[in-house]
Amino acid sequence: MFSVSQRITEIIESETLAMTKRARELKEQGKDIISLSIGEPDFNTPQHICEAATKAMAEGYTHYPPVLGMLAFRESICRKLKHENGLDYQPKDIIVSNGAKHSIINAVLSMINPGDEVIIPAPFWVSYPSMVEYAGGKCVYVQAGVTQQYKFTAAQLEAVITPKTKLLIFSSPCNPSGAVFSRQELEAIAAVLARHPHLFVISDEIYEKINYAGKHVSIASLPGMKDRTAVVNGLAKGYAMTGWRIGYLAGPAWLVSACEKMQGLFTSGANSISQMAGIAALEGTQQPVESMRLEFLGRRDRMLALLAEIPGLLFDVPDGAFYIFPDVSHYLGKSAGELHIDTAENLCIYLLNEAGVACVGGTAFGMPSCIRISYATDIQSIEKAVARLKDAFAKLN
Repeated sequence: MFSVSQRITEIIESETLAMTKRARELKEQGKDIISLSIGEPDFNTPQHICEAATKAMAEGYTHYPPVLGMLAFRESICRKLKHENGLDYQPKDIIVSNGAKHSIINAVLSMINPGDEVIIPAPFWVSYPSMVEYAGGKCVYVQAGVTQQYKFTAAQLEAVITPKTKLLIFSSPCNPSGAVFSRQELEAIAAVLARHPHLFVISDEIYEKINYAGKHVSIASLPGMKDRTAVVNGLAKGYAMTGWRIGYLAGPAWLVSACEKMQGLFTSGANSISQMAGIAALEGTQQPVESMRLEFLGRRDRMLALLAEIPGLLFDVPDGAFYIFPDVSHYLGKSAGELHIDTAENLCIYLLNEAGVACVGGTAFGMPSCIRISYATDIQSIEKAVARLKDAFAKLN
């Protein structure tokens, strides 16, 4: 009798991928479904980036790249980090991976031993806890709901630090809330970390380019933080390059070396052609990035205006990414006929079946009273979807 390993049975499937899969299956059955569940720009990759990939193939960049990444691309990343983030790195301080997710799991597996505590502020990206648990670590959660704009405070952080705490993982701009930490908020967090030198940070900055609040600030750029921070970023969100699978980590030499060893075991180097296209993305015109950001901003404002017409939803105005994360506590415990809505996940299933709109329940993000709604789709679909949601919510009593 054959069976899978225990580690496989303990991995929890991403709820965002699961809901996207359900929506796709219903579409394939011929049902009219609008998906507001997936975290992917609906734009195509800018043309000059695609042309750079074609050129790279013609010039023979089709062989195994180094595990750390191609030198020319790592040099480009260093220039980007210096120019945009005020961070001085050398190519040896960079490792290129198959997406930012790959960068994060490399770092977690390279640092966490069984029993180590990892602080994960909620709401959080769905994969953080599973990664930590896979490494044998213990997740320690800090709750930050809508009343505090989904942002954990320095005081909350300090309250949960123990001698066993090894790591803090957070994102800004945040998936799922769209919250963006200001320089002042990050300085307060850095001041706490200064009192706890045993605590390292993974700063997930994949949504950096989709920011409506002003200049992005990396916690690594603050005094004393660069040597104890892994800056994780990539090309997927800001450059509409999700399918190219390119992310990177910038950090201290000991961690990059460990990640190189880990990545060498599992995947080796990331796609060589995508890396050459990445140079064009980082060093070519940034106008497409700005155009997409402005389009997302317009969609955000339109969706916020429409959601405001649905009684009982509580939400903050997100300053980044392309999600709205309303608290739906008002509707939990209500019913539609014989159907009782007792969780946000049940609510999302109801909305999918009743309204043909796919959203994601908040439990997977550490907020059981919320749902995540993506506005990474066109205005017409947003208007149609929210109209359907409004009708479906109105049927609950």
